[in-house]
Amino acid sequence: MQFLFRATTAALLLLPLSFASADVGRVTESMKKVFPDLEITRVRESKIRGLYEVLIGTDVVYTSADGRYLIQGELLDLEARANLSEEVRAAARVKLIEAIPTAETIEFAPDNPRYTLYVFTDISCGYCRRLHRDMPELNRLGIAVRYLAFPRAGEGSPAFRDMESVWCAKDRQTALTDAKAGKPVEPRTCSNPVAKQFRLGQDLGVAGTPAMFRPDGRLLQGYMPPDELLQALRSR
Repeated sequence: MQFLFRATTAALLLLPLSFASADVGRVTESMKKVFPDLEITRVRESKIRGLYEVLIGTDVVYTSADGRYLIQGELLDLEARANLSEEVRAAARVKLIEAIPTAETIEFAPDNPRYTLYVFTDISCGYCRRLHRDMPELNRLGIAVRYLAFPRAGEGSPAFRDMESVWCAKDRQTALTDAKAGKPVEPRTCSNPVAKQFRLGQDLGVAGTPAMFRPDGRLLQGYMPPDELLQALRSR
C-alpha cells in the first residue's frame, strides 16, 4: 500500500484532487478518480479541522478540505503523546487478525497464555530462527505464538514451496522447527493457507520478518529478546 503512494507522488503533483467542499462523499469520489483500483474503506474528518482521514485497507492518508493536497505520514498528538495514524491502522488490522482461523496457524502456546502474538515468519530468515529458539522462554513467560507464513521471496519461490510443505506436514510444529533449524524439508502437497497468509501479510503492511502483531493490531517489527518482547506486550 505504501509503495503505491510513493510511486504515484509525481502524478499527485500534476493531478490535484478536485472537490468543492469537505463533504465525505465528494472526498471518496475524488479519491476513486485518482486511485480507481483502490478500495477505500472509510473517509472521515480527522482531529484537525478541515483535514480528512482516508482509510485504504489498513493504510491511512489525509486530504485537505479543498481537495488540493494529499498528505502521507504520521499524525501525532503531542499533548497525549499518541500516534493517531497508527491507532487507525491498528484498529483496521484487528478485523483482519480476528478473522484468521487458529487452525490455519502453527501455534506454540503454554497451557494458560497471558498474551498472544501473531507472527509472520519465513523459514530462511535468521531473526525468525532466533525468535523460534526463544520459544521455550516465550512460553514460560506466558506468551503464545501463532505463526503465519510470509516467504519473503514471494509466491512460487523455493521458500514458498518449502513453507507449503511445512503447513502440509502431519506434525506442523516439528516440521517448522526442523525447517528453522536448517534441516531439509520433505516435499508435501495439500490444500494450504500459505498463499492466503502471504497476501494477508502484504495487506497488513508486512515488509520484513519476523513481523509480530498484538491482538489489538499493533505491529512489533523485528526480533526482540523475550524480556523485551514481554514489556512490549504489557505496554499500552
